[in-house]
Amino acid sequence: MKIRSADIRQFALMTIIVVILAMLSYYVVNYPQDKIVERFISYERILRATKEHIYIVAISSVLSIFTAVPLGILITRTNFKKFANKVLGVVNIGQTIPSLAIVALFVGVFGIGAKTAILALWIYSLLPILRNTMVGILNLDESVLEAARGMGMTQFRILNKIELPLAMPIILAGIRTAITINIGTAVLAAFVGGGGLGDLIISGNNINRWQIRVLGASFPALLAIFVDTMFAFIEEKTAV
Repeated sequence: MKIRSADIRQFALMTIIVVILAMLSYYVVNYPQDKIVERFISYERILRATKEHIYIVAISSVLSIFTAVPLGILITRTNFKKFANKVLGVVNIGQTIPSLAIVALFVGVFGIGAKTAILALWIYSLLPILRNTMVGILNLDESVLEAARGMGMTQFRILNKIELPLAMPIILAGIRTAITINIGTAVLAAFVGGGGLGDLIISGNNINRWQIRVLGASFPALLAIFVDTMFAFIEEKTAV
């Protein structure tokens, strides 16, 4: 497989970012400048915040996948194609409204806590998965589908054996985008008592310590890069 120069540059840039963030985080954690910083960046606190962050992202992302993929498949069926634009328009509202506003709206309904953050992130990450599922299926070569129908395959079998496998790289790209967005947006969970790495940013602001803010920003960035790289590898394998 030929490696493009653009891929090499992207990999080099990503590597530099990861190294800088990792070294900065290591320095802050292991060489705190005062007792206040040391108290707020203990390994126990960082680990707890990371677990909370991953939990919020994982639950909201799973909800988005199990909602958007079936819905995307449904609106590609002949009887439901006429509803596709309306469904996309409704789901698109979640992207047009600022993420902090969505979180604030859900607080008014469900109160504070991780549940509110999860539901807000679920709404916010539906569009990339839904759109890619729809586009991946609708852009398949019609001659392949006609050949399958000519062989007597049922609609369900065509979907299961042909449409979904061929559309999977595009669907995975949508899931990759949604999860990456969720990792960054989940920082807002701390503002509604949902925990996560955003707690470090809030703590850093409250006591005016840049070291704690750096950790709160660096860890989600590193997590997003890791997940993005993992999905890029999976997409490459499914495209073969």
